[in-house]
Amino acid sequence: MKKHSIHIIKSIAPGSIAEEMGIETGDQLLKINDNEIEDIFDYQYLVQDDHLDVLIKKADGEEWLLDIDKDFDEDLGIEFENGLMDDYRSCSNKCIFCFIDQMPKGMRPTLYFKDDDSRLSFLQGNYVTLTNMSDADIDRILKYHLSPINISFQTTNPELRCKMLGNRFAGDALKKVDRLCADGSGIELNGQIVLCKGVNDGDELERSIRDLTKYLPNLQSVSVVPVGLSKYRDGLYPLEPFTSEDAAKVIETIESWQKKVYNEYGMHFIHASDEWYFLAGRDFPEEERYDGFLQLENGVGMMRLLINEFDEAFDEIITSHSKELPSIKRNISIATGRLVYPCIRDMAKRAMDICPGLNVKVYEIVNEFFGERITVSGLLTGQDIIKQLKGKDLGTMLYLPENLLRSGEDYLLDDVKVSDIERELGTTVGIAKSAGRDLVCELFGIEI
Repeated sequence: MKKHSIHIIKSIAPGSIAEEMGIETGDQLLKINDNEIEDIFDYQYLVQDDHLDVLIKKADGEEWLLDIDKDFDEDLGIEFENGLMDDYRSCSNKCIFCFIDQMPKGMRPTLYFKDDDSRLSFLQGNYVTLTNMSDADIDRILKYHLSPINISFQTTNPELRCKMLGNRFAGDALKKVDRLCADGSGIELNGQIVLCKGVNDGDELERSIRDLTKYLPNLQSVSVVPVGLSKYRDGLYPLEPFTSEDAAKVIETIESWQKKVYNEYGMHFIHASDEWYFLAGRDFPEEERYDGFLQLENGVGMMRLLINEFDEAFDEIITSHSKELPSIKRNISIATGRLVYPCIRDMAKRAMDICPGLNVKVYEIVNEFFGERITVSGLLTGQDIIKQLKGKDLGTMLYLPENLLRSGEDYLLDDVKVSDIERELGTTVGIAKSAGRDLVCELFGIEI
């Protein structure tokens, strides 16, 4: 058996079918219904059946054939050491906008890995360029009915796409979308366009949106996000930052297309990320225009959702805890990125206006590590936070946004730990969740 086909079980969910059948951590999964498992696609497809013959190899080498009857789609409760159950596929492109190429040397090795794996698109929502996807991969997606698949389009102009991705096959790769969106496929897609000034904006953006509408309704949404430009761009393609005037034009183009598409399909389809509205100094669209917030992870509608959730929870706390508010004595601080700072500051002010004993200081952290053009909170580093908050009045608790941390970890991008920040700043650090309701609870110190 090939090395990449050895599937070691990392953990078993308590009370699961796997635990009941005596499957243990360290066991190997060999086959399901006499089928060898290549990767997570095979596993998730085969494990759906209501009757399974599962072949397990125990740590002592003994093989168990387990006869399992279960509900259709019921999970076995197994987690594997390798989430993909196969080697990760690295990116073969040399994109002119790649952020990984804009990182300084000396960071942890995993931050430099460029993935372009359709399986990660299905499992984790990663965006793929299609250049690393074979016809066999398309066949499996269609066979297993795996969706949604998230695609980085950048442009529908084949020649320009080859230039932007630094791959001579990038233009032809777009033809794979035709197969994924064929009549009756049932495959749902989401798209992304990383917009680069003077490259794929203006008329090229118009062309891309027009071309992508032909994939409706399979293609449910397309986000347009501005290229992120760090200060480490020596020797890379010369890209310029967008101005507020540029951002206004991008928004006008997108909102014009939203009206056209909505009139025909009842959905808005094309969306500008929050950064465009910040840059242009415009209010965020109403909730209805985000079509259910399909691309929150791409920064589309995050602020509108935060504001709406905050407003709802704020009204609730005034109604249900009005007697408690005058007695609250609380001195806290919040640190966040430049992009969301104005909104968080205004929310904190609203809270203090109705609660005289509440003192909240909101600090804007400038991204000196990657450069001031990087304004999102998720790319802030521990060293910038420590440097800029040293000696500041942080109260009894400093709240940091949860997107600073990798899931399940306690360190930031530069490997500075939360405990390091606490030690250097002499305060307790709390990790604030991204939901507006949670922000209200953290401001007032009340559960609702």
